[in-house]
Amino acid sequence: MTCLENILTRTLLAASLIIGGSFALAQAADPGAVVKAAYEKYKDLDEGANANYIPALAKVDPNLFGIVLITVDGDVYTAGDITTEVSIQSISKVFTMARVIENRGAESISGNMGVDATGQVFNSIVAIEQYQGEQMNARVNPGAITATSMVSGTNEREIWNNIIGTYNDFAGRKLSVLNEVYESEAATNQRNQALAMLMHAYGRIDENPLEATDIYTRQCSVGVNAKDLANMAATLANGGRNPVTGKQVVSAENTPEILAVMATAGMYDDSGQWLYQTGLPAKSGVGGGIIAVSPGKFGIAAISPPLDEAGNSIRAQKAIADISNALGGNPYEYQPR
Repeated sequence: MTCLENILTRTLLAASLIIGGSFALAQAADPGAVVKAAYEKYKDLDEGANANYIPALAKVDPNLFGIVLITVDGDVYTAGDITTEVSIQSISKVFTMARVIENRGAESISGNMGVDATGQVFNSIVAIEQYQGEQMNARVNPGAITATSMVSGTNEREIWNNIIGTYNDFAGRKLSVLNEVYESEAATNQRNQALAMLMHAYGRIDENPLEATDIYTRQCSVGVNAKDLANMAATLANGGRNPVTGKQVVSAENTPEILAVMATAGMYDDSGQWLYQTGLPAKSGVGGGIIAVSPGKFGIAAISPPLDEAGNSIRAQKAIADISNALGGNPYEYQPR
């Protein structure tokens, strides 16, 4: 095939996808070109604003934008800034919950804080009171702090090592806390302390609720770049095996439950809208990152700090949706045999 014929073929494939082509055509699309096209389309988008209720987040460069897609075969496609670190924030909730499920079983989550979407804001006190901390999930702050309290360890150091070790294995490299972010969050986390005390009062956190809050604050302050997040997402897409390092981080049997809670509650108040539009289990963080998982196909991440009113990165949402649609990532789509 000549260079011109190759270009024409790719153009026709892209056109077929836009019109509504089959998964077979989606597989034949060039992921690298799709990722770069999404980056170019949205890199100059000027909407939203950085989170400012945590002072350190308000100072992050709003122009930062990077996208990474990693397939279950370990192929990596990138565009934009993929090395600058931001704090992982609420995306951390996915991987702490994964550690608890791996060590204590899926029932330990569903039988404690629960797995239902609350229908209320991520740091709601009313949601705790409504069902005494039970009909919650590990993607909102009360449930996430509770999950942190359930991580195995006889002391704070052992608990932290289990958490950060899990994150390292998912990301495929050693991660560390961004101290400025941690100190900024620790100085302003009084509401999270109150949530933890209330979950303790209802018996969802067994002991040391304020210690659990501090560890949770630290886990949210871990620094990650777009490639780290994509690798973490791709590990879930690959049945818990990191497709780059080959390490089995969590068992394949436990990934459906992890992805299910991402699907129902991973995008704050807009989780239902996101799932309706993309079909992808996803999780956002107010640091500007979003991860999304197409099971058995790929994990994708994008970082861009300006957020919408729900707390989700605007550029990241748009880019991930476009890329997934072009590559047939929606697991609910009919795929002809």
